[in-house]
Amino acid sequence: MEQITLPIGGMTCAACQHHVEVALREVPGVGSAEVNLLANKAMVTYDPAAVRLEALLGAVAEAGYEASLPAEDAGEAVSEDREPHLKLRAGLALAAAVVAMVVSMSLMGGGGASAGVARWFLLVLTVAVMGFVSPQTYSRAWSAARYGSTNMNTLVAIGTLAAFGYSLAATAFPGAFERVGLAPDVYFEAVVFILAFLLLGSVLDARARRRATDALRGFAGLRPETALLVRDGVEREVGLAEVLAGDLVTVRAGDRVPVDGVVIGGRSAVDQSLLTGESVPVMRSVGDEVIGGTINLDGPLTVRATNVGAAGVLAQMQRLLEQAQTSRAPMQRMADRASAVFVPVVLGLAAATFLVWMGVGGFGVRMLPRAVSAAVAVLVIACPCAMGLAVPAAVTVAIGRAAQRGTLIKGGEALERLARVDVIGLDKTGTLTVGEPRIVGVRFADGISEAEGQRFLEIAAGLEARVNHPLARAVVRYVGGSVDIDDVAVEPGMGVSGSVGGLRVVLGNDAMLAEAGVRVAEPGARATLVHLAVDGKHVLTLQAEDVVRDSAALALGELRGLGVAVHMLTGDRVEAAASVAGELGIVGDAVHAGLLPAGKMEFIRAMQGAGHRVAMAGDGTNDAAALAQADAGFAIGSGTDLAREAGDIVLMSPSGSLALTAIPDAIRLARRAVRTMKQNLWWATIYNILGLPVAAGVLYPHFHVLLSPVLASAAMALSSTSVLVNSLRLRRFQ
Repeated sequence: MEQITLPIGGMTCAACQHHVEVALREVPGVGSAEVNLLANKAMVTYDPAAVRLEALLGAVAEAGYEASLPAEDAGEAVSEDREPHLKLRAGLALAAAVVAMVVSMSLMGGGGASAGVARWFLLVLTVAVMGFVSPQTYSRAWSAARYGSTNMNTLVAIGTLAAFGYSLAATAFPGAFERVGLAPDVYFEAVVFILAFLLLGSVLDARARRRATDALRGFAGLRPETALLVRDGVEREVGLAEVLAGDLVTVRAGDRVPVDGVVIGGRSAVDQSLLTGESVPVMRSVGDEVIGGTINLDGPLTVRATNVGAAGVLAQMQRLLEQAQTSRAPMQRMADRASAVFVPVVLGLAAATFLVWMGVGGFGVRMLPRAVSAAVAVLVIACPCAMGLAVPAAVTVAIGRAAQRGTLIKGGEALERLARVDVIGLDKTGTLTVGEPRIVGVRFADGISEAEGQRFLEIAAGLEARVNHPLARAVVRYVGGSVDIDDVAVEPGMGVSGSVGGLRVVLGNDAMLAEAGVRVAEPGARATLVHLAVDGKHVLTLQAEDVVRDSAALALGELRGLGVAVHMLTGDRVEAAASVAGELGIVGDAVHAGLLPAGKMEFIRAMQGAGHRVAMAGDGTNDAAALAQADAGFAIGSGTDLAREAGDIVLMSPSGSLALTAIPDAIRLARRAVRTMKQNLWWATIYNILGLPVAAGVLYPHFHVLLSPVLASAAMALSSTSVLVNSLRLRRFQ
């Protein structure tokens, strides 16, 4: 199965979103389809062998909407001019509405020739607004009707056409109204105001949507368009697409790094804040990795490109962020079910309102103006947009804000699960500690000569050279040289084995050697111990020490303040784990040492079985199973392997400079986002529950309050905007 994100045009409300999703899901070979109303995009999972992309576009078109293939720029998103000249048309409609209101006031004096002229003027003005300023309302309503669907445009179109038809009859045949005792009142100004407020709401919505998706566009803006390529000793400026893996590029002071790579010349401070959330620039020199999109601050660097184009960290972040913002949060399911039937229910309620008002007068014509006014008000005050945007708006802003702070949350479901976390398991090496241990000592078994000892050290380094683990890198650095090892096999969380010169060699912790049938008798020590056995005999032990992260104690205090119980899960020895735990105030049964990967996963399962929501934070391969099992998994690393991380949340800061306070920050943001979702859903529900009956006239018998279509349209225009504005408060999260 493959995924594609299609830009969708013509959607205005949650009903539109539902119709597009249904149309895409009905295409044979489509596994899933999720539509983001906020970003006007659909993320489709499909079988490329069974589905042609043209079939997806055709399905959307048959549903009455527009779809296109994605542009190369993943950051291209919502723009304020989603409809052509939106601001201009809104301004013209508002000006026309003011003119219509002034002319309509002249009609209050009674009839006469001047009144007839005023009505015809209003008729022409209204036709101009309907046909030239806001034609999309009617074309989209008609398009939806052709395919048997409804949306917000359906409500507005029916309401304004009903008011226009009544007003047209009163203008063309005033005498017929007067003969039955009705004043030939017109609602042209109401029609113009409804369309004007609809366009004004679209302008406000477009601006709010653009701000909600600023993070995605911000990542797109980090990518430079050109690079200084060095080939055959000649430096020339080329387009970014011409840079290949292995090429050399020069990055001048003040320029953005064009691609991911390794520094092979120069030394400079690099600002990574927009990608990783780090507030302090980091030094980069020969051998260090740099990420495309970061800013070189001090001196020139020569960089060998490693990941280019779609393989780069920035491109991966853009894709994952877009997918995350498009994903559906569980809380949205209720809103989706309501939105699917919302428009038909409102149409039925408007019809019932008209009939009830006519019934008040014995189905006589005297109540016709009020019946029309009330039915139109019911149609235009209803706003499925507010309910459809309630959850995705909060999800989009929250995930975007987290990404700006160097934390990538992979979707609305992960965000909701994270908000409910009350227990967290933290790996020790590379998570609570810096993850770059150093070898502080070596102890050889009795009878080992100096030459033999050096040979055994080189064997240990040869084994560890095949392992991507902080402890393995420490061994390689300590020894310096190594020998080639055959038949290397890695046991995650335990060690590595192989053969050299026909001898079986095993390097790892106590459990690894015990499994190989080798008994190691070492006194308790605070250091992490790595043992080497050759041909079934223990020959040496390496002692490694790591440094606790500066931010660890503060982060654990913040987690406890949030009501989250902290546990340390490590495969290290009890003595080494107790040393770090004591320094951080983790005591008693909250310290779990000597755990294999399966043991970490079992701990999480046990806590979940006891009713807890469990998070896990780890940086190694041996943590992958626990990260996947956890309700919310924090994957800690440099971000170079984003696409295959097992965690729900990726902390982008490079391992050595990681601030663990990003974990409680993410939990706080998730809880605030979920609170905002609930507020939005509550507002959207209460708005419609209260607004629809008031528009229908339930207050009129006792209070003589009847909502005019003009006020109803203003309320409708502001409803979805209020939901978006409330969600945008998450952008200020610190």
